[in-house]
Order: sequence, then structure tokens, then C-alpha cells
Amino acid sequence: MGWVGRLFDARDTFVRMLLLDLSGISYLLFGTHAGREPTTTQWVLAVIAFVLALVLHRRRVLSLVAQAALLVVAFRLVDDTMINQVGTSWALLELAMWAPRPRILWSGAGLVAAVYLAFTLGREPSPISAPIFGLFIVVGVPVLLGLVIRTTRELAVQAQERALEEQRRRESESRAARADERTAIARELHDVVAHHVASMVLRVGVARHVLPDVDPRVAEVFDDVHGTGTAALADLRRLVAVLRDPSVRTDAALTAIEPGALPEALAAAVETARRAGLTVDVSVAAEVGTVDSVRGLAVLRLTQEALTNVAKHAGTAARARLRATVVDGDVIWSVSDDGGGVSPGLPSGGGHGLTGMRERVEVLGGRLTAGPAAGGWRVETVLPAVHPQPDPHPAAGSPSPPLPSAGAA
Repeated sequence: MGWVGRLFDARDTFVRMLLLDLSGISYLLFGTHAGREPTTTQWVLAVIAFVLALVLHRRRVLSLVAQAALLVVAFRLVDDTMINQVGTSWALLELAMWAPRPRILWSGAGLVAAVYLAFTLGREPSPISAPIFGLFIVVGVPVLLGLVIRTTRELAVQAQERALEEQRRRESESRAARADERTAIARELHDVVAHHVASMVLRVGVARHVLPDVDPRVAEVFDDVHGTGTAALADLRRLVAVLRDPSVRTDAALTAIEPGALPEALAAAVETARRAGLTVDVSVAAEVGTVDSVRGLAVLRLTQEALTNVAKHAGTAARARLRATVVDGDVIWSVSDDGGGVSPGLPSGGGHGLTGMRERVEVLGGRLTAGPAAGGWRVETVLPAVHPQPDPHPAAGSPSPPLPSAGAA
């Protein structure tokens, strides 16, 4: 609302009245009409007006009636009615700002207008324009100013409510986007883990059949591993089935990424972007092929989403750059573009691509950064390596299971 709105805030009504009273006292002491000293009656009426303004600062209708009554007395008893006119006008201004119903405001304005015209029309041989102009100053200006302040305050409140509602809507959409991304990650993680567990179970089953004369203790271990893997695979499928959206088609070639197949999957994603008309420069280190399946899948999904955003926001005239390397086990990944002649800025369009990318990275312990860079846009992250922690409490005295000798194998 600005400084005017803050000045006329409801919490500062008493302060406004006090300032008004101090201004009136200054007028009586230093600036009375025609330089004459204020009379005793004028002082009495002014003090009564000051006290009523402070006491009735929250009862605005009663304050206006009291100030109007003092104005009537002032018109009859004193020549300089400036203090009481200002007090009445100010009470009318307060009523215009806070009246609960319009008819209360217009009734108060009519009361003040009637009092003023009753004592100014025909009082002196002056043109009729003088009382009309005075009426505009005493009644019109306070009403107009009060309505403007009231409208400004209401508009500010509405704007604040809309801003809060928009913030709540964005937070809700962001939470929904993060939940959707977590669901997608859960589906993909299920496919990755199920792929590897199924492969382990299959290989153990093959080992059981190709080694018929193996040591019974080793055969028992094989049976236990096979049974445990089969049960784990069944439990995994049951637990994650609730997260799988039947309408989402999952392709094993895109979901279960073998570590060595990540460079080929990235090349396929780049080729898809190039077929869409985008120019992509690729720099993928050979070490990327050694990344584990979970982080490899994240790199693939981030690349697909980032290249899609480049084509969507910078246009197919942009040149994109894909960088992926591994340093000390950490995957360093980035996709940037030159803007394609479009001013860089936060991608618009109502999507939640960055929210999903950020959620996917945070799940793996990384942090995604995105913003304008070199005339375009840059998205980058570091996916930290996961180092297996040794068991801090090994079972003391537990014998290691016997392993078959090289000859038995």
C-alpha cells in the first residue's frame, strides 16, 4: 500500500489522532485566522474536539456526530472555525475508510454537508461559489481520499491473498511432481534390482544343475542362495507393485541399464535429440561405462530431460553440449546450450522437469544446479560414489563357510 497505506493503517489510528491534535494546537499558537489571538471559547472548543478525537478514535460514527455538533457550536460562537472544520473532516475521512456499509458513509457525509451549508450560505454577501468550494474541501476531499485509501488497502489485501494462493498452488504442484518422480524412480529401481536379482537366481540355478557332484555343503549354500533370491524377487515385486502405474509402459531396454551399456544408451538419447533438429556436442568419458546401474539410469534420465528442455525452451537452432565423466568414482554430468538466440531465463511453460531432475539427483545424494550461463542455460550435477561400509560388528567366532577347492570346481 505504500507509505499512505501504512499511515492510515487501523493499528495507528490513535497515533493519527494525536498528530492531528498536535497540529491543531500548533495552529492555535502560531497560525490563527488574521493573526489574532485565539479566544477562550475557541480554546475550549478545540480542547473538547481534541479529547473527543482521542477517546472516540475507534467509534467513528459517534466521533463524526460529536465533531459535527462541535462545528455547529463553533459556527455560532466563534469567527475562526478552522479547528472544528478540520476535526469534522478528519472524522469523515476515518468513516470513509472504515464504514461497514455505504449508507453509513453517505449519511455522515450528508450530515456534515447540511451543517456546513446551513451556516455558510447567505451568511455574508459573497458569491455562492465560495460555500460550494468550501463544501468540496470539508466534505468532498475527505470522502474521496478515504475511498481511495480504502480501495487501495482492499486491493493490496486481495493481491496478498492471491500471492499466497499462488504460492500454495505452486508448492502443491511441486510436491505432486516430486511424488510422481519418486514413483517413477521406484518403478525404475524395481526393474533394475529385479533384473539383477533375477540374473543372480538364474545363474545359481544353472550352477546347481551343472555341478551335480559338488560338495553337499556347497550344494546347500546354492539351494539357500537360490531360495533366498527367489523369495526376495517375489517380495520386491509385491511391495513395488502398488507404485507401478499400469498406464506407463516400461521398456526393459530403457529401464534396466547395464553398466557397460550406458554410453550406448546416452548415444541413443542424443540421436533422438538430433533427429528432432537439435545440434548436440557429446563428450562422454569411457569411465562412464563403469557406473553402477542406479546412477547410470539417473544419468540417462537427466540427459533425456535436459535435451528435451533445450529443444523446448531454446529451440532446435540451439547447440547443446553433453558432458559426462567419472572422477574418483563421482559422476560429473552437465548439459548446456548457447540459447539459440533466445534470452536465457528460467524455463517456462508450467512443467516440472527441473523439479523431477532435482528430486532424482537428491535421492542419490547429489545436488542439481541450473541457471543461465554463457548466453544460454546450464544444468549440472555430481552424483557421488557410494562406498560400501564394512560391517562394524562381525560375528565373533563364526566360521566361514567352506569353499570348494579349485580342483573340485
